[in-house]
Amino acid sequence: MGIEVVVEGLTMSFGKQNIWQDVTLTLPAGEVSVMLGPSGTGKTVFLKSLIGLLKPQQGRVLINGVDMVSSPERDIYETRKLFGLMFQDGALFGSMTLFDNIAFPLREHTRKRESEIRRIVMERIELVGLLGAEGKLPGEISGGMRKRAGLARALVLDPQIVLCDEPDSGLDPVRTAYLSQLLIDLNARIDATMLIVTHNLDIAATVPDNMGMFFRRNLVTFGPREVLLTSDEPVVTQFLAGRREGPIGMSEEKDAALLAAELDNPAPHVAAPRVIVPQLEPSPGLPPRAAVGRRRERVLGMLDRLPPAARAAIRDTYAKSDTPYTLPQRERITGSGS
Repeated sequence: MGIEVVVEGLTMSFGKQNIWQDVTLTLPAGEVSVMLGPSGTGKTVFLKSLIGLLKPQQGRVLINGVDMVSSPERDIYETRKLFGLMFQDGALFGSMTLFDNIAFPLREHTRKRESEIRRIVMERIELVGLLGAEGKLPGEISGGMRKRAGLARALVLDPQIVLCDEPDSGLDPVRTAYLSQLLIDLNARIDATMLIVTHNLDIAATVPDNMGMFFRRNLVTFGPREVLLTSDEPVVTQFLAGRREGPIGMSEEKDAALLAAELDNPAPHVAAPRVIVPQLEPSPGLPPRAAVGRRRERVLGMLDRLPPAARAAIRDTYAKSDTPYTLPQRERITGSGS
């Protein structure tokens, strides 16, 4: 099972440039989370802060009692072994075959025999659907295959936390759909805590248990997927609808005059109905995701603290599921939550 990641009051600046401030959230153990946000909002910086590669000026990142910001370096180094990191471009060595790229962490960080390394690498290659391509160089395969090879390499050390930095970048919609299913299947197989940074709304709508969003140097929201997908925050609705009208501009945020002009002369558009599409399920033959039951118990326990629209969406989700749905005792008694 994956490990809970607790982020408390994290603030990051580069010189005088504030990237984000006072970020507080918890990645629930074994669940899949997605972080959205316009380009330039520090999503990749956030991933690197979780793993201890960048040091925020304030706050803590707690993993198994180790603070990835201020604990002794030897403790951070050991805790970092719990992570698997998938980079945007796969970050493969161009002169190595896919097999050697995927084997690299095992050869660098373990003392396993070559026979054991080969067994592990071939298992991961099969897991991501690359059997037969292990002898090829990165330059000889497609971008989608390089992504999957990067994911296989992130998995060879059996991580309990998997971070994916824009795994969809450069992929067409069909390959993105395959990748989305692969991420869900991966969670079903290894029950790792997963955080995916993406701009892709299809991934955001169908993959995660939880969603968050960065904008204007702040975490706008983070919580169960239904909270963000039903949010009335202007920046959230603009991002999810892909509209020009709203707080997000070409240079991240618009100035006050432009926003005021938009309010005075709103562009005609028809608001799409708020339909929350079902979350992807594991492929046939795979076990159910263990995270589903844990998430249901956790989310129903916080139901009366969520916005009304999110409560209604959650009730609807579990009413339609095959899993028996039971309201918390307080809501059954009071009838609250509508």
